[in-house]
Amino acid sequence: MHAALRLLIAIAGLYGAAGVALAAAAAHVPDAGRLGPASSMLLFHACAIAAAVLLTERGIAHRIPGLAATFGFVFGTALFAGALTMLQFTGQGLFPMAAPTGGSILIGSWLLLAVAALWPRRRP
Repeated sequence: MHAALRLLIAIAGLYGAAGVALAAAAAHVPDAGRLGPASSMLLFHACAIAAAVLLTERGIAHRIPGLAATFGFVFGTALFAGALTMLQFTGQGLFPMAAPTGGSILIGSWLLLAVAALWPRRRP
């Protein structure tokens, strides 16, 4: 498997672990309303990253848009969950509009994954 795909799987594992850790923190930190959505985004997109890598690697999703969608999952999730987590623990987000930007990247990445699945493959 290509090094970039292995890196994406490793990121998925880290996102999964971070999602569980934030879920645990949300259960113990008072007024942790932002940690639940951050945890959910990390957990859902950890699975989405792993699945998109496998779909792309197997040729089920067209390679270029499939990888672009996968990297979009990585960056969108980092922005969305990172902004909420920073806001929860420090009172400040990553930067203005970080969470909505991350969410928009995630929406676009899901749509791009749909395109990657429907894009016809070339016959050799």
